[in-house]
Amino acid sequence: MGIIDDVVGKARGLAGGGDAGLMQGIIEMLTDRHSGGLGGIIQAFNQKGLGHIISSWIDTGPNLPVTPNQLHEVLGGDRVQRLANQAGLSTDETVTKLTRYLPDAVDQATPDGKVPEGGLVGKGLDFLKSRFS
Repeated sequence: MGIIDDVVGKARGLAGGGDAGLMQGIIEMLTDRHSGGLGGIIQAFNQKGLGHIISSWIDTGPNLPVTPNQLHEVLGGDRVQRLANQAGLSTDETVTKLTRYLPDAVDQATPDGKVPEGGLVGKGLDFLKSRFS
């Protein structure tokens, strides 16, 4: 599976040993068909006027930074709380770690600098999810 194995390895490297629960939560968030998955996250960034930030994560250039407050606003308190509960972290710790992990996860899910069509990103992230379970 070449590229998928590479993404899994990078995702594990991003999460380190203690943050696997948070990384799994990110993968679930990016593949959640109910909330729109990656497309829903992109839409939320655009609605909050932060489309340029997530576009940099998708593009092949450097990733623009995002602040914990921006992420909390984009994701919403309920989603942040669910991720925090899953990871066993406080909400502050969660959004702080998300500022590092989410840009890289989106970047890895869009290796060609664009969101894959036809559910390809979902298939890749589903595979990632199965590897972290």
